[in-house]
Amino acid sequence: MTAHPFDRPYVDIDESRDTPLPHRYVHGGFEGTATRFSLYFPPPESYEGRFYQHITPVPDSEHLAPSADGQEDKIGFAFGAGGYFLETNGGGPSGTPGSHTDPTIAGYRAHAAAAAHSRVVARQVYGDHRPYGYLYGGSGGAFRTMGCAEHTEGVWDGFVPYVPGSPMAIPNVFTVRMHAQRVLRDVFDRIVDAVEPGGSGDPHQGLAPEESAALTEVTRMGFPIRSWFGHRTMGTHAFGTLYPHLVQADPGYFEEFWSMPGYLGADPRASVQRARVRFDSTVSAVLRRRDAADLGPFADPAESVRGGVDEAFKGPGGGGDAVVALRLTRVPPTGTLGAELTATTGEAAGSGLRLKGIWRDLAVVDMPGAEPHVPPGLRPGDTVRVDNSNFLAAQTYHRHQVPGPEYAAWDQYRDATGAPLPPQRPFLLAPLFAAAAAGHVPTGEFAGKMIVVSCLLDREAFPWQAAWYRDKAAEHLGDALDDRFRLWYVDNALHADTERQEHPTRSVSYLGVLHEALRSLADWVEKDIPPATGTRYEIRDGQVLVPDSAADRGGVQPVVRITADGATCADVPTGTSVTLAVTVDAPPGAGPIVRVQWDADGDGTYEIDDVVEPASRLTLERRHTYLTPGTRFAAVRVSAQRDGDPVTPFARVDNVARARIVVRD
Repeated sequence: MTAHPFDRPYVDIDESRDTPLPHRYVHGGFEGTATRFSLYFPPPESYEGRFYQHITPVPDSEHLAPSADGQEDKIGFAFGAGGYFLETNGGGPSGTPGSHTDPTIAGYRAHAAAAAHSRVVARQVYGDHRPYGYLYGGSGGAFRTMGCAEHTEGVWDGFVPYVPGSPMAIPNVFTVRMHAQRVLRDVFDRIVDAVEPGGSGDPHQGLAPEESAALTEVTRMGFPIRSWFGHRTMGTHAFGTLYPHLVQADPGYFEEFWSMPGYLGADPRASVQRARVRFDSTVSAVLRRRDAADLGPFADPAESVRGGVDEAFKGPGGGGDAVVALRLTRVPPTGTLGAELTATTGEAAGSGLRLKGIWRDLAVVDMPGAEPHVPPGLRPGDTVRVDNSNFLAAQTYHRHQVPGPEYAAWDQYRDATGAPLPPQRPFLLAPLFAAAAAGHVPTGEFAGKMIVVSCLLDREAFPWQAAWYRDKAAEHLGDALDDRFRLWYVDNALHADTERQEHPTRSVSYLGVLHEALRSLADWVEKDIPPATGTRYEIRDGQVLVPDSAADRGGVQPVVRITADGATCADVPTGTSVTLAVTVDAPPGAGPIVRVQWDADGDGTYEIDDVVEPASRLTLERRHTYLTPGTRFAAVRVSAQRDGDPVTPFARVDNVARARIVVRD
């Protein structure tokens, strides 16, 4: 890595601040670049000679951290862990993917330059010393964290990439998911019930052949089958951002899909023909965010974290004036997921935009406030054309992107000799996306020590991809792998690096595991104290499977089980008192169990919060009487914490379990 163009650092703010915690704040950048950084230094008595640096999935602001709280408070975590905190804007506009600039700026150069200069400032603040440095980032930020680890030496001492993809992730994890969302949309509730506690265990039962095939395909590609409970609101995630690049890179695909044998669209019997929507309509109203319109399944979460892995791709959002939907006079009888809208009359004629989809009479705009903006001249009375042909074609793009044999998820598209069965495109697009976004294609050859955190319910970064990176690291490290690398899987956790959960009885935040990884990494680097063992797992037909017991599973997350009257499902008459029994085990080397929370009726509110004496194993019972008929899922959420602290939001490692109770009249 050369010094230029980061050889002229400057500081333009150096002052004491009291919020969110008392600290010395330093802001600066590098002359001749768009790179900016913010440094947050704790009081000397709280400083232990290290720093933590976070990387957002895409270049963003260097002013994000002060607005976070709870488990998401990066400054509070860093100070509590004895370090100062550093964040950058990722190179600013010059580091934005697709900006036709050097992708290594956002990939690693901007972050490395800021980290190196932070040590200069730290010596001015605390005296002469070399601070240890720890870098972490999720999703696209995981790619960048890996890039920093693989293309620098001596800048950081350890790395925590979390919820990572692989070089074959984009756009394939989204396309296969969208195909399943279209084909399975009427049977998802049946699939979810089958894999719930007390369910049949057979999600294919009762499915039509095309539905069963779609479920098999998406499952073998790695979508966690237990994660479909979010089918109503998961949408297409970041695909709308990727879509125009896909069309630009491979425009011929979208023509050949509908005409050439071997592509799904060329089969006149395929259901994709019936799903194709092309219609003209008239705009009756332009709805802005401030109008608070009901956008149904396409509504954005009420709470979001800018710079988080589920939010960064959306851009700035555009505020209250951003157009979020167009009300149309005519819509198809059923909704669509993804489409393009083009104005055909009026001042905006010829302009287009992407849609999340059609819901009722609304054409819902994808990523309001981001590029391309809704044409300012689009007004009520203008006619528009809506076409989902390209979005439908994209849904099976992954079938025509079969990579090498190291990617077993694509084995379903190979013949006995390993040759691809469907026709293939002239090039693999995903590695190009990876290189453009992160400045490199990950190889597994890195400096320092690393702990990777991955989630078993991750719908956006399928869990097998973290194992792919572990395998690449093993190729380079061989027998020394355990001396420098860990992979910790988190059960019942999704992709978002947020504390709040949409379904709090089904999933937990993984932020506590992320905190524990960073603190364990510091102990490993500075004190030669090895972290907890990596999670043991096997990959079967695209699914990452872990052992049932905490001792066999490893990692740092406690394993919890709950039964109702001794089983995963209890069938009782109204007014019956049911015994809810909980068993919790912490893996060897992990923090003790400190907290147990109960939600007997499964409504998402944990009414009972038991703080317990720190222990590595715990069994508890409670009785609950169900007075009204219906099916409920009693839930228990447990927490472990390395210091035995049940109150701190940091390094609190959670897990959740559920049992089904069927209450009859």
